[in-house]
Amino acid sequence: MPSPPILTLPMAAQQLLPHRPPMLLVDALIDFSDGRGTVVSEVRRDDLFVNDDGTLEAVAMIELIAQGYATIKGYEDTRDGVAVRQGYLVGARKVSMLAKVFVGDRLTIDIDPSGHLEGFSVVDGVIRRGDEIVAEGSLKLWITD
Repeated sequence: MPSPPILTLPMAAQQLLPHRPPMLLVDALIDFSDGRGTVVSEVRRDDLFVNDDGTLEAVAMIELIAQGYATIKGYEDTRDGVAVRQGYLVGARKVSMLAKVFVGDRLTIDIDPSGHLEGFSVVDGVIRRGDEIVAEGSLKLWITD
């Protein structure tokens, strides 16, 4: 059996999840420990969810948390020597947009899985611009086998 690959952080998100532009919103995994992680994203003018006035649509916060978790799962799969699995967003609750986000903002997304049951996961996400929390919420996701 081949040994698992050695992975170093930061690691480009595109190596860890199936999303591709224009749906790829996260840039890199910068921290991982015990199933938790931190992902970064820079908001670009050509991002799918950017409005004409340069603001990021609120619904993008849900997708940023979902892609943050997908990046972490992709890292775990890659580390464990298995193919990166597909995942599906099945629900969102208590998602709050606390501040507007603009083109050029560098966001940090902290992901903390809070429960797993038969392929389903509940994850909590906090999105920051510097020290300011701009959004937070919990998502339910299903990861295929």
